Order: sequence, then structure tokens, then C-alpha cells
Amino acid sequence: MGNESIRVEQIGNIAYLYLNRPEKHNAMKISFFSEMATQFKVFDRDPSVHAIVIKGEGKSFTVGLDLFDAGPNLLGSDTGAAAREHLRVHILDLQEGMNQIEKCRKPVIAAGHGNCIGGAIDLMSACDIRLACKDAIFSIRETRIAIVADVGTLQRLPHIIGQGWARELALTGRDFTAADALNMGFITHLCDTREELYRKADEIAEEIAANATLAVQGVKDVMNFSRDNGVYSGLEYVAQKNAAAVMSEDLAEAVTAFMEKRAPTFKGN
Repeated sequence: MGNESIRVEQIGNIAYLYLNRPEKHNAMKISFFSEMATQFKVFDRDPSVHAIVIKGEGKSFTVGLDLFDAGPNLLGSDTGAAAREHLRVHILDLQEGMNQIEKCRKPVIAAGHGNCIGGAIDLMSACDIRLACKDAIFSIRETRIAIVADVGTLQRLPHIIGQGWARELALTGRDFTAADALNMGFITHLCDTREELYRKADEIAEEIAANATLAVQGVKDVMNFSRDNGVYSGLEYVAQKNAAAVMSEDLAEAVTAFMEKRAPTFKGN
């Protein structure tokens, strides 16, 4: 696909997306965001992909926005109304790079190590499951460079770790450790080494990929809808969703396999 900043491979039903600028600690160029948006639309439409794991090449997961690349857009000499409107639309385009992770029907696992700074929190907050190596250092760094985080952290992180922690971390811009991230509930597993981290990510991805794909995608859809629309709207939504989809071939296979005391073989129908 001619990507500059990411690399993709697939093993079985699990897709792996690598942040692939290790010489720059995987700093996010402006083009990175459109690459991510395009790639996650591809993942969403590919029936062979059941789960996705995001990793970072080199010493860092990502240090966030590449300020050398983004600087001209942020510090242009034109401060008129047209330039400001252009910047607003440009920010919305960048947001889609993270939005498409969340919109993708396939569950996404982020496996962070080393520096997980700025845009790393935007990216990981858009994922379904987050793991980290004990060497990981996190930061919502934007306030330290006079920016309001604008690609998803302030909208998604409070739902993951609560308003108290999210506000403290966003307002101070301070670093926090992988152990802190575990205690807050930002990550669900803390691993000693990168090898252990990737094994754990694979283990979770394989567990997900072994389940009925329509049910897995339905869980992600219902949880996102319920988060954004409330408990009772979410209950009505899942009732309608199951009424439309519950009588599936995969459900019949699950029941048959249970009665025959064997593992089910799901076909996504």
C-alpha cells in the first residue's frame, strides 16, 4: 500500500500492524494518520482478519507526533480565518487515523513498550485491549508543548481510567509508569519483557480469533454504543441486534459442539 510509517503482516486470522519508523522512535508523521485510517478500513472489510495486534518496532512504541514534520502545519505564518478553518479540518482528518481503530469491527490489542508518549495514548485509548512491558513510560505530553490533546485521548481515556486520573495526567503532562498504568486500569497485563508482552498479546488475540466472529464484533459494537449512549439505550440496542442475528449457523454449531463435547468450528455465518 506504499505506507511510510506502518508495516502489516497476517498470520492465520490475526493481523499485526507495526509502527515502523524505529530510527525516529516511531514518531507519527502527518501521513501516518491517513495510513492508519486506510489500513483499518481494510482490516474491517477483510473477513480473514479476526483480531489485530499493534506493536512498535525498535526501542519505543511511539513518541507521538513528529513535530519536525507537523511544525509547518502548526506554526504557519498565515493566521487569518481561512488558515484557521483549514487547520480545523486538518485536525479532523488526523482524528480519523484513531477513529478508524475504534470503528473497526475487529478487536484491536495494543502492546506497548519503551516510550508511549502523546499520540501513543491517543492510539492506545482507541484500542480495545492494552498491554505493556514494564519498561513502558506513558505521558499525555501535549500540555508541555502548549497543545490541547486533540486526537482522542481527552474523549476516550476518562472512560477507561476515570475522570480523576485522566484529568491529573492530562493537566500535568507528567510521566507515569507501566505499573501506574496497570493500577489505573489503562492496561490489563504488565509483562516483564517484550517477548513475554508479545506472547501475551498473541494469546489474547488467538482466544478472540477462536470465537464466533459475528458475536465478537457484536460485543465491540454494543459496548461502544452503550458507552456513548447510556445503559438503557444500550440495552435496547443489544436486544435489537440479537433479535436480528442470534439465530445463526455459528450458534447452532456452538450448541451442537457442546452436546457432542467437542470444540466448535465457527464459520462466521
